Amino acid sequence: MIRRTIVAAALVALAASPALAQDPRVELSGTAGWTFSDGVNVGSIDDSPIVVGPKDAFSWGARLGFNVTPNVEAGFLFNLQSTDLEATGVVNRAIPQKVYNYHGYIAYNFGESDARVRPYLLGGLGATQYGSLSTDLGEISGDTQFSSTWAAGLKLFPGSGKFGIRLEARWTPTYIKSDPEGYWCDPYWGCYTVAEAEYSNQFELSGGITLRF
Repeated sequence: MIRRTIVAAALVALAASPALAQDPRVELSGTAGWTFSDGVNVGSIDDSPIVVGPKDAFSWGARLGFNVTPNVEAGFLFNLQSTDLEATGVVNRAIPQKVYNYHGYIAYNFGESDARVRPYLLGGLGATQYGSLSTDLGEISGDTQFSSTWAAGLKLFPGSGKFGIRLEARWTPTYIKSDPEGYWCDPYWGCYTVAEAEYSNQFELSGGITLRF
């Protein structure tokens, strides 16, 4: 699944290639920051909920973007959070784990292409991969789930405009599971089960550098 997701996300970036003959500007960025994470409820013991999810931790990433137009950018981003998978509730336990993000994205950059300050909005689709876990009982394989990513940020280009600074706030909700919430009935379709989706969220605050050529 992860291979298919990466290929699909990369195609989003490659879709910009016909426009590169007209606008050859490419942006290569590296970022580092802090990710605030939350988990999902996996059950309860003696009416005490058990929540499992990654802890807040340092994260870093890289991305490659193509300016399809002076304002529209298409690209691919990768992000890694080195964290612990934490279970809280009746039993508190933390196990080291890595969380990977792979997303194709579209961004809209405000202002002129040669402006020194460019705010932007970004949205993307892809996958979040939860790495394997090493436990006392052996290795537990990880899991990959569909996710989207949404960001707002600033690009600052002092001097010649080839080198820039990126500041960004990004939210990545990852679908984990759906829990039954009851039944819904209508006179035409009858009754069916209603489910509520649960997401694990990552909120990243990051900064980095951007090279534009």
